[in-house]
Amino acid sequence: MPDTPNLLYCRCAYAQVVPAGVKNEVLQRLCDSGASFETVSDLCEMAAHRDPRLQELVAAGRLRIAACYPRAVHGLFHQAGAPLPEDTEILNMRTQGAEEVAAKMLRGEN
Repeated sequence: MPDTPNLLYCRCAYAQVVPAGVKNEVLQRLCDSGASFETVSDLCEMAAHRDPRLQELVAAGRLRIAACYPRAVHGLFHQAGAPLPEDTEILNMRTQGAEEVAAKMLRGEN
């Protein structure tokens, strides 16, 4: 479906600002769902290195991202020269529970 966003999960491997239990449970639920999603080890590191993969992710279509604060995620993509479109959905694993993030990530995927 063209309206279905691409799912992107950030492991936040280096910053370690997302509670381990939350990010582990979200990842497990994504894996168990059978939905197609992409995972990256750390968006902060990718942005710091201006990783061209961030531009590829934006170019691939609408995104739904599980990471941290939306303003930070927008800033990271902007820093990497790949500003996120307005319709990007960002779920905050720092402030939302794993069940809520996983449910919103998978909304419309089944």
